Amino acid sequence: MTSIDRAAVEQALTRYQDPYLKTDLLSAGCLKSLQINDGRVSAELQLGYAAGNIINGIEQMLTVAVEDVPGVESADIKVSWAVQAAPTQGTVASLANVKNIIAVSSGKGGVGKSTTSVNLALALAAEGARVGVLDADIYGPSMGLMLGVPSGTKPQVRDEKWFVPPQAHGVQVMTMAFLADDKTPMAWRGPMVSGALLQLLTQTAWDDLDYLVVDMPPGTGDIQLTLAQKAPVTGSVIVTTPQDIALLDARKGIEMFHKVNIPVLGVVENMAVHICSNCGHAEHLFGEGGGVRLAEEYGVELLGSMPLSMMIREQADGGKPTVIAEPETQISLLYQDMARHIAARIAARASQSVVPQIHISDD
Repeated sequence: MTSIDRAAVEQALTRYQDPYLKTDLLSAGCLKSLQINDGRVSAELQLGYAAGNIINGIEQMLTVAVEDVPGVESADIKVSWAVQAAPTQGTVASLANVKNIIAVSSGKGGVGKSTTSVNLALALAAEGARVGVLDADIYGPSMGLMLGVPSGTKPQVRDEKWFVPPQAHGVQVMTMAFLADDKTPMAWRGPMVSGALLQLLTQTAWDDLDYLVVDMPPGTGDIQLTLAQKAPVTGSVIVTTPQDIALLDARKGIEMFHKVNIPVLGVVENMAVHICSNCGHAEHLFGEGGGVRLAEEYGVELLGSMPLSMMIREQADGGKPTVIAEPETQISLLYQDMARHIAARIAARASQSVVPQIHISDD
């Protein structure tokens, strides 16, 4: 029987280049164990980001690669994933039962930030992660409507202290709309709004979340500064359109997060192109390539470029966003890809503070 060269097995495992970690899984520290027993090879690898929809495919590719190694009769490759808490800014205390907070922000309104937030949260949940959404737009909360939560829903109260967040489509959600009449404007000054945000964040009984997606109001005002100074934010996502005025405001948002030491995980470009439903003609109504230029200017990743689509708007307004309504469409797959890229950026940050342990044996 031909002896199996361990180096050859490891080399075979490196053939798969993870498109989200942007390296092979050995270099990324994902190999947890490798055992060689006669002609049988078994290995366990663990990704650091939510990847429930792709791990079976990764297992198959790695199995084929290892079984091509001379002397290998069979390979048993297991791939799993587990989310760890990544470092946050400064000395802000961690939030109970929440591993990572993702702030979704924009420099101006009307660029599709809330739509991005809700579909991102649902895409992460579709990968198997435990996800929550916090609607930080105190003046104009919309998450309840977008997630199809019935009007008039109120959170249960636990121990006269904690709000128990309602769930919608498998996602925990908390919004000011649950605590106030939807026809009553929040005519509050900055300190009151900041206080309300902190209460929603810290007095909600989040249930063991891998990711908490925070839908920020537009701009760089009180809410943004309060979150940056008082909440342990893992990273931010900037949403823009290709329009020059939107890019100008998006730059201000990126600069703000840099100043408060919150990393920008990437840029999402909405309304990048409109495809005519009658003739199929593509037209860049708001300009072209703005998201790419913004990402290149700041050295961050362009996470996705989304079309101007009536379907996205109608499904969000109807309480069943695209990722849930039509999970197999191209737009939903773009949101899933975006979610994995964001989760992988968080995993890369988390791995910087964790030394992986690899168990290798020859039996």
